Amino acid sequence: MGAKKIKFIEVKSELGAGTRGASLGPDALKIVSLEYPGYFFGKFKRKEIRDSSRLLYKNPIRSYAKRIRGIVEIFRKLTRTMAEELLDDKFPVVLSGDHSSAGGTIAGIRVAYPEKRLGVIWIDAHADLHSPFTTPSGNVHGMPVAVSLGIDNLPDAQNRLENDHTVEYWETLKNMGGICPKIQPSDLVFIGLRDMEKPEENYIRDNKIKVVTVADIRKGKIKEICNQVRRYLSHCDALYISFDVDVLDSSIVKGTGTPVPNGLSLSEVKKILENLCKDKRLVCFEITEINPLLDQNNQTARLVFPVFKSTVMAIKKRLENEEKKRRKQERKALKAARELIQAGMHPTPDPAETART
Repeated sequence: MGAKKIKFIEVKSELGAGTRGASLGPDALKIVSLEYPGYFFGKFKRKEIRDSSRLLYKNPIRSYAKRIRGIVEIFRKLTRTMAEELLDDKFPVVLSGDHSSAGGTIAGIRVAYPEKRLGVIWIDAHADLHSPFTTPSGNVHGMPVAVSLGIDNLPDAQNRLENDHTVEYWETLKNMGGICPKIQPSDLVFIGLRDMEKPEENYIRDNKIKVVTVADIRKGKIKEICNQVRRYLSHCDALYISFDVDVLDSSIVKGTGTPVPNGLSLSEVKKILENLCKDKRLVCFEITEINPLLDQNNQTARLVFPVFKSTVMAIKKRLENEEKKRRKQERKALKAARELIQAGMHPTPDPAETART
């Protein structure tokens, strides 16, 4: 048994997004990587999750959960793949188009580790806490956290759903993997959150969900803030980090579906990710929402790739160090066992027996 290996899981889907182009995000990162020495992406094995992209060219039908039928397919495939890779002792790094598929990522982690409590660190400008009952847009990339919490947020319902199977598909998403809910509000931390609708604000307030704002990052030491987040989630057995590039300030990233001003800088995100990825409970990292069609000269991927690379390398180093520590402990245990065996083969003489002879 060697060190746990990183494996890239590519989900080139934009069925949950409101603008076109996010499905090109994973390839945008890969193209940028060729501008650097070392063939970064060639060092890791990969698997691609195929989506129902044909649905982009059809009427979405369901106003409050657009293309949800296709997203159910993605969830099923991603849930199965994530569970298989984790049980095969892999560390999945997910490169997804839009953020809706993160619900499938979380479902797969829970299927692999049904007895473990999962902590989710959501690094994003948005809460993604909508349901079909509260969504102002109908775009499912605004719903993956609600899916994982298994909530409808009916007290703040804004929409009256038609008899078009939306509720049926929504229930399927929530119950993916046979586990609902997958996380509790106390298992969730938002970092960089700053753009919410009223139903999301109410749910966060009523459930006392931890939010680390941009202002919090600026007025404190990033290392200490990350340690606080890890301590807050100390009751969790496993951790998952989801990094939506729109957490970055809109003056930095143009190539994302929903840019928001007053966000984090590249160096701040880099430090946050590198610190959080040191936690040995981390089992999966995801990057999402790069959209080169909204960009100029693939600039967003160019800016984000060094952050992504440094995060992956920090995870790789941690996994290698854990393996070295495991081997050292094995050698120590083996040495102790040998010493016990030798002691048993050559026992110390009993003083009483010596006296009788």
